[in-house]
Amino acid sequence: MTPPIRNVAIIAHVDHGKTTLVDALLKQSGTFREGEEVPDCVMDSNTLERERGITILAKNTAVRYQNTLINIVDTPGHADFGGEVERVLGMVDGCILIVDANEGPMPQTRFVLKKALEKGLRPIVVVNKIDRPQADPFGAIDKVLDLFLELGADDDQCEFPYLFASGLAGFAKNNLEDESTDMKPLFEAILEHVPAPVGDPNKPLQLQVTTLDYSEYLGRIVIGRIHNGTIQTGQQAALVTETGAIVKAKVSKLLGFEGLKRVELESATAGNIVAVAGFADANIGETITDPNNPQALPLIKVDEPTLQMTFWVNDSPFAGQEGKLVTSRQVRDRLFRELETNVALRVEETDSPDKFAVSGRGELHLGILIETMRREGYEFQVSQPQVIYREVNGQPCEPFELLVLDVPEDAVGGCIERLGQRKGEMQDMRVGGNGRTQLEFVIPARGLIGFRGEFMRLTRGDGIMNHSFLDYRPLTGEVETRRNGVLISFEEGTATFYAMKNAEDRGVFFITPGTRVYKGMIVGEHNRPQDLELNVCKTKQLTNHRAASGDELVQLQAPVEMSLERALEYIGPDELLEVTPQSIRLRKMAKKLAKR
Repeated sequence: MTPPIRNVAIIAHVDHGKTTLVDALLKQSGTFREGEEVPDCVMDSNTLERERGITILAKNTAVRYQNTLINIVDTPGHADFGGEVERVLGMVDGCILIVDANEGPMPQTRFVLKKALEKGLRPIVVVNKIDRPQADPFGAIDKVLDLFLELGADDDQCEFPYLFASGLAGFAKNNLEDESTDMKPLFEAILEHVPAPVGDPNKPLQLQVTTLDYSEYLGRIVIGRIHNGTIQTGQQAALVTETGAIVKAKVSKLLGFEGLKRVELESATAGNIVAVAGFADANIGETITDPNNPQALPLIKVDEPTLQMTFWVNDSPFAGQEGKLVTSRQVRDRLFRELETNVALRVEETDSPDKFAVSGRGELHLGILIETMRREGYEFQVSQPQVIYREVNGQPCEPFELLVLDVPEDAVGGCIERLGQRKGEMQDMRVGGNGRTQLEFVIPARGLIGFRGEFMRLTRGDGIMNHSFLDYRPLTGEVETRRNGVLISFEEGTATFYAMKNAEDRGVFFITPGTRVYKGMIVGEHNRPQDLELNVCKTKQLTNHRAASGDELVQLQAPVEMSLERALEYIGPDELLEVTPQSIRLRKMAKKLAKR
């Protein structure tokens, strides 16, 4: 007899403790051997996830509690990866909404909760990090209820069960005054409040593909939930594609989930989440079904992208020197391969074979793709991100974002002033007791392009900025995004200390002495509004005369380090970002430079 099943997703704002809470559930369910060394955030297996401390890809695991198999899906908290959230919510029957006891609901809390409520799920609310100073658990619960009402939750959803927890300390409790040393109350809440999956094992097979994986031995692996019917290893099945075509194939391997491992299964029935091999051409949203009675499930719909940038084949003077994958065919194939797993991404060919229009949810969404490609050995260029406009009811509209800032009190005025110039409208302002203020704005998405670097300067690196897509609204006027001009190298060579020291009063540099540069490469920011070309390769004329004072020890100002995200925000409309496995360079477009 098949054991009882619960399918549940963990949703939350970024950094509210989803992955840490899943760690605690895994450890206390007996998933790991006694004495086994377990890393923190064990579900964040991707290298970029570990480096950045965020979840990028939705992943599933399974634990057993009192003979019940609990399938848990850990989802990203950042709105840029909302496509991951949207596609996996169809796999589950309930969700756990985690909220920080100190911060309360944040922009991405609104985003992920809205998606869950639209699916008809009734969340279990977990107020996390209750052991931190300045935690206000009941204040957080009140704010969550306000958010439920604001998002149009029905009466049943508003009567949500809630618990208090600390994922790091590994405990959950139903009441604050209760004593608790483990996650048992949360396990009990899942069994009580998450409904068992519905589905008839006697109906024709219907399994919807929600995630794609790859194995060197098995090829493409599809992961999804069985909505109806039974699936067995070795059986014949059919894939109903996005276009409605029916492709027959054999289930070569059937896998279930047990902790962090995949275990081989002979068969699985409705309600189970499984991995299936044998469907080499399957894509997300398609249905694996009975070949004699094919019945497709509705395709997964995700919100459309709001930001677009152009990927170019690298044509700089240093092209092909650092990357192995540099041709237009290689870049094109990689971008279109990304579409197979990245449901919120769009790639279009342009009138030039060397350019591709790539659309995504935000700068972080596109930035992760760029970083992944450069680590794989690709070399290319990208343009400044641009927002995607749409026509709504015959009126031109643009995407708007909900922006929440947590800043020191002395930075409040500067932030309000700059966001006002960028067409931001303040919705709320809350002064905390710890010398910090939380500001809430509604702002056009283009008003946020390039703002993060400015925000860091305004708050001296002590501000926290979060935003998520709100909706499309009629176009606002021009957005003022003030930025100084740039310092441009006008010859190819190696930057010297002598030349940079002489030009130091012109602005700040992005490079150090010894950096190879070429004509048109941006080497720094001018301290005036216009661009300035200069020679950073000039060397000191040597003579046989010695200065009376001798050579004094002189130093350059520290350069501004340009990370990928910072560079993406910084480049202007007539500039490009050259990305290689070893370097990130800013440059002027060649045609713009020629007109100067």
